[in-house]
Amino acid sequence: MQSVKEILATALLGSVVTATGWVKTRRDVKSCSFIELSDGTSLGGLQAVLDSGMEGYKEIIEKLTTGSSVRIEGTIVASLASGQRIELSAVSVYIYSVCPPEYPLQKKQHSFEFLREIAHLRPRTNSIGAVLRIRSVLSFAVHRFFQDRGFQYVHTPIISTSDCEGAGKQFTVTTYDALGFSPKESYADDFFGGHAHLTVSGQLEGEICALALRNIYTFGPTFRAELSNTARHLAEFWMIEPEMAFCELVDDMNCAEAFVRFCVGEVLAQCPDEIAFFTKRIDSGLTERLEALVKTSFERISYTDAMIILEKNNAHFEYPVSFGSDIQSEHERYLVEEVFKKPTIVYNYPSEIKAFYMKANDDGKTVRAMDLLVPRIGELIGGSEREDRHDVLKDKILAMGLNPEDYWWYLDLRKYGSVPHAGFGLGFERLMLLVTGMLNIRDVIPFPRYPGNAAF
Repeated sequence: MQSVKEILATALLGSVVTATGWVKTRRDVKSCSFIELSDGTSLGGLQAVLDSGMEGYKEIIEKLTTGSSVRIEGTIVASLASGQRIELSAVSVYIYSVCPPEYPLQKKQHSFEFLREIAHLRPRTNSIGAVLRIRSVLSFAVHRFFQDRGFQYVHTPIISTSDCEGAGKQFTVTTYDALGFSPKESYADDFFGGHAHLTVSGQLEGEICALALRNIYTFGPTFRAELSNTARHLAEFWMIEPEMAFCELVDDMNCAEAFVRFCVGEVLAQCPDEIAFFTKRIDSGLTERLEALVKTSFERISYTDAMIILEKNNAHFEYPVSFGSDIQSEHERYLVEEVFKKPTIVYNYPSEIKAFYMKANDDGKTVRAMDLLVPRIGELIGGSEREDRHDVLKDKILAMGLNPEDYWWYLDLRKYGSVPHAGFGLGFERLMLLVTGMLNIRDVIPFPRYPGNAAF
């Protein structure tokens, strides 16, 4: 049996095929019934025509409710309807399962809020089905980009004892409850012999591998215990984190730009129907914006110069800025949407607002950090050249109020054959927002996890 996508693309007139899937819609007229059959492999469905003269026609039609699963055999004929090349003239129908009338996806359009309440069924809708197909293509594009450039794919731990960001907003991993213990200040008697948590980033462990294999990347789940009920945050999400030895900040920026442009280009090439769907239903400027992104070099500006531009326009912002301020989402979007009108990389940030592992510049004020900003989203990528000097890194760890003993192995990397190296982190779901035009990050991941929700 062929998939609906294969039938629509390759079936010849007069050929006999067997199609399987779920009934999307049914429309009855006097002499026949039109069934839209979908199996999730394409945005468009296959129209099957059941003639009223078919044996058992009335009994079959009564059971072909929306959502029912079927197998239909028939002959491919030219379609007289606009917008479709072929249709299936049915000769036999087998019903796997009849869907009852309370099936919640009876009408064609539902709010995304409602669909989140039925996450076990929402992949059957056009919008979420299209999201998941793009997600599959985009995932493969991630691997293809790095594999074609000689990067090694490594698996960093999900359970960790080091805090990459120093933020402390982590999910603890413990067996205390399971063993009948009461919570303690010390985790010395716990399963891992210390305070363990779900990882917020694979970067630090990725650096270990980069300083042995040269260029590596990770692509896996990460976790943040932030009580953020917003359209931009998830408690569980996927991160892409390359790390490159013998690499400085400009090389890091070059890689980040090439990576984003490649991934967007792959989606445009392989998912034209889905992109057209999202352009029509979600964001009318999506196709034009993605095509421009692939063709145009990104803007690059130092944090200092970006601040000069932003300070002149402080009247426009809810949060006015000055040198040393963190760049908020409204400032990021102003730069990319109003000033430069294209993706923009801001680099060389003040050391006070960036993480301990970022390499200090010679000015003593800034570090070699960079953020890649894109329209409608703001920050898509955060990266830096890593501090490769042992004594400087140790001093920065102390200045951040962290314990150097917790990072003894990370400091060791700076003692034994240290080299300039750099990397970045990209939240995969934010990349999905970029290529789909969707507005809520909870709608571009199959099973979203956020405060108050871990269902399905």
